[in-house]
Amino acid sequence: MIASEDRLVFVGTSDIAGILRGKSFPAADWEKRLQRGVGWTPTNVQITCFDTISESPFGSFGDLALVPDPDTRITLKDGDDVFDFALGDIRSLEGEPWAFCTRSLARRSLEELHQASGARLLSAFEHEFQIKDMPPRPGDGFGLKGFRDARNWSGAFLASLAQTSCQPDTFMKEYGPSQYEITIKPTLGIVTPDNAAILRLLADDVIRRHGASPSFSPILDPDSVGNGVHIHFSFVDDDGAPLTYDPKAPHGMSRLTRHFIGGILHHLDQILAILAPSEISYLRLTPHRWSAAFNNLGYRDREAAVRICPVSTQDEEAVARQYNFEVRAIDAAASPHLAFAALLFAGTQGVKDQIEPPAPVNEDLSLLSASELAAKGFKRLPQTLDEALGKLGGSKAVRQWFGDEFVDLYLAHKRGEMAQLAGLGWPEKCSRYKEVY
Repeated sequence: MIASEDRLVFVGTSDIAGILRGKSFPAADWEKRLQRGVGWTPTNVQITCFDTISESPFGSFGDLALVPDPDTRITLKDGDDVFDFALGDIRSLEGEPWAFCTRSLARRSLEELHQASGARLLSAFEHEFQIKDMPPRPGDGFGLKGFRDARNWSGAFLASLAQTSCQPDTFMKEYGPSQYEITIKPTLGIVTPDNAAILRLLADDVIRRHGASPSFSPILDPDSVGNGVHIHFSFVDDDGAPLTYDPKAPHGMSRLTRHFIGGILHHLDQILAILAPSEISYLRLTPHRWSAAFNNLGYRDREAAVRICPVSTQDEEAVARQYNFEVRAIDAAASPHLAFAALLFAGTQGVKDQIEPPAPVNEDLSLLSASELAAKGFKRLPQTLDEALGKLGGSKAVRQWFGDEFVDLYLAHKRGEMAQLAGLGWPEKCSRYKEVY
């Protein structure tokens, strides 16, 4: 085994493409790197998921520091192999948060929520993924056979997560071929998107070492199921008392919850290019795929963009702590930190402006005309990445939250990514993303 002082520590950032990139350094230099970080290049932000570089305003100029956060350092041991890593923040050489650092943006969104409402966010990511190149088992949706097929890697994967802040809650064989779902216990603040990044990197690292190859890509086959990401939200005050539930309000939504959801749904079409940032994401976001095609609120409705989730108790105090809602129009091509920030900025705007969400309905919205949808407060979400990018670029609200420079850089990043897919059919596009995510 390599001596601890000779071991390398990897410090990474989940970038705009949702890829964990970074550098390593000797473990003996940990204290020094906590102060100075490792050198980072501004144009790295424009590296696409296909490892091309989109148009960059920085060119070859500039220097930054990627500084590890000691609260995120994890050392995993598997026999003689030791994996030592931490997440970090991109800062200027003067120590200020960089405007294009996804983790810094997520942290700022949390601060703005607290300033606007006094609330702290308790949240969790829920992921679906598939094992690539595994023959499907007919008749095994949610089945025992597929669950047992995962026995060679599932235990090791969950055991590795249990050594981190990313504590497993449930694991199951999902509906689709070789598809699985893992849920994580809720955490406060920035730990939640950090956990999503940790889960994805450990899935690749651990599951591959046990002979299987996972993909979190939004959809592996245009004719099959998609892989979604759901983020569950609830609120507590500074003393930990729940703020999400009001037993006297419709569907149990407190005023804070109602306005936060209202802000998300009002701005959802404008931030969708951040939440579902690949061309193939829009193959999944269609009616009757149990994803999200409209900006609707659902009461226990899995076709809704935002769903009020059930609770498993009748005790009012326990209900108040369990009560939560989930946002479903997300996939793992998105940086967890950037998707998290976009939703918090939108929700906080709803709190500030006291935006009311449309009432939940129990009907098939795909059967309604645009005018009928509008009369109920709904609209069809963008149906292509190109359309979603147009909504993002034209949004005054998004430009206010993230800044013009960030929005323009993000648009250029995604346009460069799309250029790599020009001329390809949907199966080929799915294949390209399958190998990345």
